[in-house]
Amino acid sequence: MEHPQPPQHHALDQRLTDLEIKASFTEDLVDHLNQIIIRQQQQLDALAREISQLRQQSGADSGVPAFRSLRDELPPHY
Repeated sequence: MEHPQPPQHHALDQRLTDLEIKASFTEDLVDHLNQIIIRQQQQLDALAREISQLRQQSGADSGVPAFRSLRDELPPHY
């Protein structure tokens, strides 16, 4: 014959179960965020390589790195 658990024991079991569920969701979230960070780092690395290649190309065209002012980039209506 099973003995009913005291209310305190049941409450403690429920708290423990709730904490285990939260820990599981937190672990899943951390794994998901980690994958996002890895993907973003790969994108940043690719962009850095592309910028480096563009700088090399622009430097190779004139022999001297070109100075460009942001004002040169303004549309004519400014």
